Amino acid sequence: MNGGASLLFDAPGPRARLRNHLLTAVALVALLAIAWFVYSKFDEKGQWRAEIWEPFLRPTTWTNFIVPGLIGTLKAAALGAVFALFFGAIFGLARLSDHRWVRIPAGVVVEVFRAIPLLLLIFFVFYLLPSVLGGGDYTLIAVVAGLTLYNGSVLAEIIRAGVLAVPRGQSEAAYAIGLRKTGVLWRILLPQAVTAMMPAIVSQLVVLLKDTALGYIIAYVDLLNFGFKIIPPNFPGSLIPAAIVIGIIYIGLNMLLSALATWLERRSRRSRKSAARPIGLSAVPGPAGAGMGQL
Repeated sequence: MNGGASLLFDAPGPRARLRNHLLTAVALVALLAIAWFVYSKFDEKGQWRAEIWEPFLRPTTWTNFIVPGLIGTLKAAALGAVFALFFGAIFGLARLSDHRWVRIPAGVVVEVFRAIPLLLLIFFVFYLLPSVLGGGDYTLIAVVAGLTLYNGSVLAEIIRAGVLAVPRGQSEAAYAIGLRKTGVLWRILLPQAVTAMMPAIVSQLVVLLKDTALGYIIAYVDLLNFGFKIIPPNFPGSLIPAAIVIGIIYIGLNMLLSALATWLERRSRRSRKSAARPIGLSAVPGPAGAGMGQL
């Protein structure tokens, strides 16, 4: 097979290569034109003036505003990721149970929290806790709870899809050598499923990291809150520069997370061979009508 071919596409011929090069050139010119238009409009409004960017060159701006906001974002993301993975593992495996009294309630919980908008979950927890526990600052709890319930429900479906993606022959072979159902799950299916689930899990964790910005609505002190509520009043005219700096930081965080995920996936695939194909978010199944048939 030609080096430019794949399982899905034939290697392009001379005309196809010429057409691809022309389309690439046209797209590049269009992107450059858009970039120049944005730059010129910002320049007309004076958004490139040195004095409104100068505060971001001061160490005190970073230590007093940006770094505390970044810590708040990372704290909410870390707690939300840990609890969401825990929630997803429990309910994802529960949905694979052969027992209806376990599988059906777990399915209801997952489908309900997956269907409710994340912002609504955050609002619900934020306004419920003061009426139940009394006054206090519940912003972090509300953000983490919302992230856990919503993203944990999506992760539960990813875990279920990963286990079901392992070919039936794997579990049948395990039963043939005398393993019980629990041993088949923990020793055969899950180790292979983790490798297949890794891309989808990391994609959802990237979504979770970005969703921490919804804490801005309830005044949670995070990166977005510092960038749009606290920095501009202290440095007049710095709203657009603050938005650009904060956006670059978010991009950097997501790129680091994606790079870490790529490294983990490659290491996992080198350490074990999986018969399951990688699971994408589009492969996450809907409501399950049956449990883990191979178990």
